[in-house]
Amino acid sequence: MAEVTFPLPDLGEGLISARILEWLVAEGEWVERNAPLVELETTKSAVEIPSPQTGRVSRLHVGEDEELAVGAPLVTFTVEDHAGIVGTVPVDHEPQRRVRLTPPED
Repeated sequence: MAEVTFPLPDLGEGLISARILEWLVAEGEWVERNAPLVELETTKSAVEIPSPQTGRVSRLHVGEDEELAVGAPLVTFTVEDHAGIVGTVPVDHEPQRRVRLTPPED
C-alpha cells in the first residue's frame, strides 16, 4: 500500500484559494475514481471536485468552512501499489546498417 496526497488543483485563471463547503467523503471511507469528493467555493463559483484516485481516504487536510491555497494538500489516499510500467519494454535489436571497412575500387 502507498499513500498519495492530492493537492488543491488550479480551478481557474487567477484563483489562488478555495473554501471547503462540504466533504462528500469521510476519513477511512473507500472511494472510487471520479466519485464526488468535495464541494469547494471560489471567488467565482461553487464546484464539486471528483476523486482523482481509487482508494481509502486516509486524511482530510482541511475542515469544512476552512480556506486552502492552490497547491496545498487537500486529501491523502491509501492506494494499492501497482508495480511495473504500462506497456511493453523495447527489445534491443542489432543495427541493420552495414559499414564498409575498405573503400570501393575504381
